[in-house]
Amino acid sequence: MSEKPSVLFVCVHNAGRSQMAAGWLRHLAGDAVEVRSAGSVPGDQVNPAAVQAMAEVGVDISDQRPKVLTTDAVEASDVVITMGCGDACPVFPGKRYLDWQLEDPAGKGVESVRPIRDDIEQRIRGLLAELGVSAPA
Repeated sequence: MSEKPSVLFVCVHNAGRSQMAAGWLRHLAGDAVEVRSAGSVPGDQVNPAAVQAMAEVGVDISDQRPKVLTTDAVEASDVVITMGCGDACPVFPGKRYLDWQLEDPAGKGVESVRPIRDDIEQRIRGLLAELGVSAPA
């Protein structure tokens, strides 16, 4: 294991939930955690409502692009957090897996994405505490 923990967020399209989670983790942990996100069937772009909802709280994910999930990304991560990708996520022994049941923001307006964003923030703060990484208040 490397000096700093690495976390991989996986959802189907890598366009909403996993991008918001990765954005929160980068924002709250800075360089203390290595952050990756990917999708089993990546979309064309990050959900604009997710980008807008994150921008409202000062987290810019507008430069992110959906990426395809690779076994290398899973192997290189200490914690793999899945968000509704079902059986598409490869499982490797010795990895810690968490499955976060989150509503899919696809096709929803920013009003519907805000509660998902806030739920993800609380989960990220809990994850940081588990990893022993202090996040700003």
